[in-house]
Amino acid sequence: IRMRRGASLADFADKIGADPAALVAALFHLGEMVTATQSVDADTFEILGVQLGYNIEIVSPEDEDRELLQDFDIDLAGELDDLDPESLVARPPVVTVMGHVDHGKTSLLDAIRKSEVMKGEAGGITQHIGAYQIHHDHDGTNRAITFIDTPGHEAFTAMRARGAKVTDIAVLVVAADDGVKEQTIEAINHAKVANVPVIVAVNKIDKPGCDPSRVKNELLSHSIIAEELGGESMFVEVSAKQKINLDKLEEAILLQAEMLDLKSRYQGKSSGVVIESRVDNNKGVVVTVLVQKGTLDVGDIVVAGTAFGRVRKMTDDKGKNIKTATPSMPVELLGLDSAPSSGDNFVEVNEEKDAREISSYRFRKLKEEKSMKNSARSFADVFKESGKGSLKYLNVLIKGDAHGSVEALHGSILKLNNEEVAIKVIHGATGGITQSDVNLAVVSNAIIIGFNVRANNDAKELAENKSIDIRYYSIIYNVVDDIKMLLSGMLNPTKNEQYLGKAEIRQIFKISGSGKIAGGSVIDGIVKKNGRVRLLRDNVIVHDGTLKTLK
Repeated sequence: IRMRRGASLADFADKIGADPAALVAALFHLGEMVTATQSVDADTFEILGVQLGYNIEIVSPEDEDRELLQDFDIDLAGELDDLDPESLVARPPVVTVMGHVDHGKTSLLDAIRKSEVMKGEAGGITQHIGAYQIHHDHDGTNRAITFIDTPGHEAFTAMRARGAKVTDIAVLVVAADDGVKEQTIEAINHAKVANVPVIVAVNKIDKPGCDPSRVKNELLSHSIIAEELGGESMFVEVSAKQKINLDKLEEAILLQAEMLDLKSRYQGKSSGVVIESRVDNNKGVVVTVLVQKGTLDVGDIVVAGTAFGRVRKMTDDKGKNIKTATPSMPVELLGLDSAPSSGDNFVEVNEEKDAREISSYRFRKLKEEKSMKNSARSFADVFKESGKGSLKYLNVLIKGDAHGSVEALHGSILKLNNEEVAIKVIHGATGGITQSDVNLAVVSNAIIIGFNVRANNDAKELAENKSIDIRYYSIIYNVVDDIKMLLSGMLNPTKNEQYLGKAEIRQIFKISGSGKIAGGSVIDGIVKKNGRVRLLRDNVIVHDGTLKTLK
């Protein structure tokens, strides 16, 4: 019997047609105290299976969802495509543009597709996730390229966290006059985790005093090596403002796509990924999807996450009404009953009752997951889930208050590697812990170490929802000792701090004889005299001490 990871005794009882109370009693006699609705781990299911004569196999929620779709003759994994390679036809590459803020990502996209994207933006940051297709004359044939326009690598990884494999190629934009910055490194790490080839677009070459060779040299330390230096990464020097070498960038993308040999099935039922969704006052639910397999037609019935409906209208990225959409084509469609999440898979089904059944099943499972109180993922849990065979691995993400601290932690942690355990630092950077860091930890099954920094409220909330373990330290040796104890199997997570509250400083008063007085207001919990306090600026600790006076 196959059971979903995190399933309850009630789920198991439903599958074998037994009374949940009888299963609770059976486990009680075996020394396990479990309620009928409580999530049961794999070991407990194994004990129960031996007792009742069942062979129980634990599957992930994704596998269970895939099996559900297979019951409706939907092949999301592409197993049927592998059986009939002749049905596969070359498809356009899907490209994500990433890089540091103000290095010209949006300007480059705008120059490539010659549309007024920037007019609808505020503060130079892309406000939405969109997808656009352009055409380029390559070797005498008109070839298409699809660009996913995200607000950065955060959205790219957030979609991957939901199981969406969207991007084929990542274009890393680096300004020739500014070089490699924090977000550039973040983008590289996100692309590496996704196992996506990177093409570097060295932008702003029209600016006086720029040095494109500096970018190549700086990227060497991050394993992005140019072809002329013996590496595999293509570097293209461009200017979005002057529209210089844009055709060379498109050519590089198409060459990389040829090496990847991207193919897909054009016939039969369609499937793909939700890029974005919104509720429009006039149109209702508007969903942007990227078709990955098959052909989507107006009138088809689709399921996307927990949403379903019949496609009433389809428009392409230029706002033109279309009847059909083929692989790698982004389209906006109307007709779904609710707005799905970015990164949800969409599939085409035969009948509305099938769509309703899949939707209600997913909705029920989603409700169960929300009601289930999962404990935060500990070091030990991450190890338990990791590794194939004897070698185990631990992915670690480090955020610190200074670059030197991050480097020192990085070096100290890597020294703990041995024959049985491999520790990998997937990302290290300065600054507070953000949602982007938590999303990266989700997709790479990592723990986050904060050294003299804290997570912002959004990141804290996301970490709680995703059960990501964030551990805070102020002494490097404590980090090393904790991981050493973990490797020895002795680490028990201890909480030695009690969070009381938070206050925001509004004004600083200077009083002779007393120094500086902070005037502020409590925004969460309580503030106590003689309590331990930390002063945070941009989520980085600038002072750690005791609150002496409170008036």
